[in-house]
Amino acid sequence: MDRNLALEMVRVTEAAAIASAQWMGLGNEHAADQAAVDAMRTALNDMDIAGRVVIGEGERDEAPMLYIGEEVGRGNGPQIDIALDPLEGTTLTATGAANALAVIAIAERGNFLNAPDTYMKKLAVGPEAKGAIDITKSPTENLVSIARAKKCKVEELTVMILDRPRHEDIIAEVRKSGARIKLLTDGDVSGAIATCSLRHTADVLMGTGGAPEGVIAAAALKCLGGDFQGQLVFRTESEKSRAQKMGITDFDRIYQRDELAKGDVMFAATGVTDGDYLKGVTFQGGGASTHSIIMRSATGTVRYIDAIHRALKKPGRTAATK
Repeated sequence: MDRNLALEMVRVTEAAAIASAQWMGLGNEHAADQAAVDAMRTALNDMDIAGRVVIGEGERDEAPMLYIGEEVGRGNGPQIDIALDPLEGTTLTATGAANALAVIAIAERGNFLNAPDTYMKKLAVGPEAKGAIDITKSPTENLVSIARAKKCKVEELTVMILDRPRHEDIIAEVRKSGARIKLLTDGDVSGAIATCSLRHTADVLMGTGGAPEGVIAAAALKCLGGDFQGQLVFRTESEKSRAQKMGITDFDRIYQRDELAKGDVMFAATGVTDGDYLKGVTFQGGGASTHSIIMRSATGTVRYIDAIHRALKKPGRTAATK
């Protein structure tokens, strides 16, 4: 893939972040999400790519979301697969909470796991603990291994976990181990990325979240040199049937990072609200400022971009989403 594609992709996440950030704190999750989707679709369709969404916001009949299988771009450029979440953290945006992101990852055709819209058990760490995790082992065993790899005590580790009733046992065990916990109200992609933060805001993400977000997180951690393991968790027979149609036959398989995101991967994210890894969008004088990250696995290059958008094409909230 052309390395310039990464710079093109950050324009896509910037557009989605600016559009959704206009709904920050207004309590309307649907409007914030739709604004991000509309902006991201428009930006993608303005690119010289033959893109196919393989990780999106649902099936075709759930449009206007960017659905799985949707073709984007002008069709006259490189053929790429796209994993995206126009607004990772709809509740975070609606309430004005931290860590909402607009994210996108791209790879050559066939290099992302075509993950069904189900749950995934996840375990993510930064570069220092790469190779030290095993999703089949207990949280305590993993924390001991991670602490050993990072040359620290378990008590010095910070674990990110989605604040959900299904995680009561994990939370109790982590607390018993002595490790610190940061509970996430939403957005485990941002939690996975935070494990690679130079500010050491987190050491590990564990728990169960959305499978599509797991693929996106694996793509980001591949670029950042971190590690990720995932295992699909099916809630119904219908979900298993859909997974089979997507080519998944081993329902108990443990997926390694490079099985979820193969080959050369590019990743871009723009902060919507202030977070552990990126600053959020700010508005002033009819324009906006954004903070983004773009990275590529083939080179290991990570770039941060502070951008000022002096004149927005559509300032303010549009009538369609009010």
